Amino acid sequence: MAIITEIKNQKRNADRFNVYLDGEFALGLAASVAAGLRVGQNLSPVEIVALQQQDDVEKAKNSASQLIARRPRSEAEIERSLRKKGFDDPVIEQVIARLLEVDLLNDTEFAAYWVEQREVFRPRSKLALRLELQQKGVGRTVIDTALNNVNEESAARHVGQKQATRWTQLPEDEFRVKLGSFLQRRGFPYDVIKITIDDIWQTLSEEEHFDHCRPDNEGVG
Repeated sequence: MAIITEIKNQKRNADRFNVYLDGEFALGLAASVAAGLRVGQNLSPVEIVALQQQDDVEKAKNSASQLIARRPRSEAEIERSLRKKGFDDPVIEQVIARLLEVDLLNDTEFAAYWVEQREVFRPRSKLALRLELQQKGVGRTVIDTALNNVNEESAARHVGQKQATRWTQLPEDEFRVKLGSFLQRRGFPYDVIKITIDDIWQTLSEEEHFDHCRPDNEGVG
């Protein structure tokens, strides 16, 4: 048995405490883990190991919470991150279970968030979105649900219009090849690519025709 002879705040982190046993530093603990300890208390080797394990859980929980605070994460992302930082499986399992319990981890909501963000800021094909979510460790059924309402024609037109401005001076055949290859590399299916190219080319042609037909008002007045 060892006796707690001192418990004091760490200088660099007020949320952690240093615990001294028999006059010597023994371990650092999170405030929530150290809360039940008192000077003069006897600790067995088993109790000391349990305190260290509880502290590991708190560290892992804080690490996971920091990641989630930046943006929603998938369950697999959190697991990979914690494993990379050296936490063992029982700690990781306990942290993930807790995060799931309080709904800070939810792959269905994460997948919906990911697709929504892509649609707003960086539209993708369903294939590209599926691959991204698979890389995040999201399950197939969850991915299928998240992709149900994705409008590939809208996404293709969004990215296609931006790229098409680079090739407005090209002949139609070259324009179609360039834009088609661009959209194909981004995973859009053939039927969506064809509709998108036809639509964008028609729009560009109408704009060019309008410009040519406008009266020249220079010198009027």
